[in-house]
Amino acid sequence: MRRSDQPSLPGLAPTEVPRGPPHRLFFALWPDAALREAVAGTTEALVRLHPNDGRRLRADRYHMTLQFLGDIPAPRRDEVVARATGAAQAVASAAVDLVLDHAGGFPNARVWWLAPAAAAELRRLWDALGMALLHAGQKAKASPGFSPHLTIVRDVGARLPATPVAPLRWRVDRFVLIDSQPPKPYRIVGEWPLVR
Repeated sequence: MRRSDQPSLPGLAPTEVPRGPPHRLFFALWPDAALREAVAGTTEALVRLHPNDGRRLRADRYHMTLQFLGDIPAPRRDEVVARATGAAQAVASAAVDLVLDHAGGFPNARVWWLAPAAAAELRRLWDALGMALLHAGQKAKASPGFSPHLTIVRDVGARLPATPVAPLRWRVDRFVLIDSQPPKPYRIVGEWPLVR
């Protein structure tokens, strides 16, 4: 592409493409403050039982990813957010009652997580959002399948075996679109309620 053929943005000459770190965009379930506190307590108990060299996530970073849109270059961020917003507005799913009742780790992923044993309703939300994204022209990043989990420890050297935990109840009545640019805090750029 010749320089003169590059698309220009309002107020910028064709050679002045906005720069900056990419925006990691993803849809997620966002816990309330009480659940964040409960997850932090469960994490503390697990770390005491299984000492490790990992990095515990701060409570303000707890979330459960629904659909991952990818690391989006700064010039494309607004375009992707607009398509993702259109997709989210098309989703009509019921609120979900989750119970985080076990902990574990993925092979070779170097993370520990909490997860629900049953997640059929959550899978329907994941499917509905994925289809809405396709119809909006915004593909989510391919994944081998949906494994709902809330990450609690990263960069850990030893995998956590399947471990039951005291049940943490989570009434999921909304989902959000997150813009992540580490080391900045997560930024919620959209929020959509689920039908009660």
